[in-house]
Amino acid sequence: MPSSALLDKAAKSKYMDLETNGITQAMYIWIDGSGESMRCKTRSLDNEPKDISELPMWNFDGSSTGQAEGSNSDCFLKPCAMFNDPFRGAPNKLILCEVLNYKMEAVETNHRKTCKEVMSQVKEDHPWFGMEQEYTLLDVDGHPFGWPKQGFPGPQGPYYCAVGTGNVYGREVVEAHYKACIYAGITISGTNAEVMPAQWEFQVGPCEGIKMGDHLWMARFLLHRVCEDFGVVASFDPKPMNGDWNGAGCHCNYSTEKMRLPGGFDEINNAVEKLSKRHNYHIQAYDPQGGKDNMRRLTGLHETSSIFDFSSGIANRQASIRIPRHVSC
Repeated sequence: MPSSALLDKAAKSKYMDLETNGITQAMYIWIDGSGESMRCKTRSLDNEPKDISELPMWNFDGSSTGQAEGSNSDCFLKPCAMFNDPFRGAPNKLILCEVLNYKMEAVETNHRKTCKEVMSQVKEDHPWFGMEQEYTLLDVDGHPFGWPKQGFPGPQGPYYCAVGTGNVYGREVVEAHYKACIYAGITISGTNAEVMPAQWEFQVGPCEGIKMGDHLWMARFLLHRVCEDFGVVASFDPKPMNGDWNGAGCHCNYSTEKMRLPGGFDEINNAVEKLSKRHNYHIQAYDPQGGKDNMRRLTGLHETSSIFDFSSGIANRQASIRIPRHVSC
C-alpha cells in the first residue's frame, strides 16, 4: 500500500487553517501526454485573481509528462478556466490549462484548442452538452473497492441506484466529490450508483460549447483528488473487470437550439443520419488508444452496442445513439 494512503489526514487540518497574509494559491492543472491522465502544480499569487486574463502563463518539464524531449523540455501552461479550490478554500483557485510547446503551439494532446475553434464556428447553433461520466472505485491493490479479496460480490441486479449496506460501495467518496464540484463552480447535475458494485456515475451539464469540456475535466480532477483523501483509486477504464460485469463509459447528451424547439425531432434524425456515416472515425476518436480500449466494452452485451455497428433507437440502451422517449413524443 502506498505510504500516502496511510497518512493521518486529520493532522493536516491545523496547517490548512493557518493565515496566508493575502497570498492566493493557484493550482495549475493540465492533461498530460497520455491524453487521459492529469498533472498539477501550485504557485503563489499576490492577489486573488478575478478573471482568467489576470493569471500568468507558467512552464513545466514536458519530458516528464510525455509532451516534450529532454533536450528541449520546456512546455507552457496557458490558463483557460478558473474554479474555486474546495480543498484549500477561499481565496485559492484551480486553473485548467492548455499545454503549448516551445513554439507556443498546441501540443499533440491539447485537443482543447481545436475544440474551441469548432465551437466558435457553430456558436449560433447554441450546442448544449451533458456528459454522464461512469467510473469504478478501486482499492490501492487495483481490486474493486468493497469486493471480497478472494472472490466476487453477488451478481449484478441490486446495485444500480441502490441504497443500503451490501448494495453500495464507497458513497462517502461520491458525496464528497459532489460537494467539491458544487463549491468549485462546476455545473454538476447529478450522481448515482451504477450497475456493477463499486461503479458510480456523475453528470455534468447542460453546458454550452467549450465550457462542457472544461467542467468535465475539472470534475474528473476533483474526483482523483477526493480519492486521495480516502485512500482509494478512481478508474475510468472502460472494462475494469472481465466477465459478467458492466463496463464504464462517458455518455454524451447533445442538442442544438433547433433540436430543442418544436419540431426538433426532424433535426435530431438528420444529425443521427450524419453520425451513421462516420461511425468508425468517431470510435477511433472516442478514447486515447484509437478505440482499442472500448473494444473491451462495446461488445453488444451489458447495455452496449457493438463497436463495429452503428445503430439508433428510442430508449434503446443497446444502440449507439439512444433517444430518450420523452424527446420523441
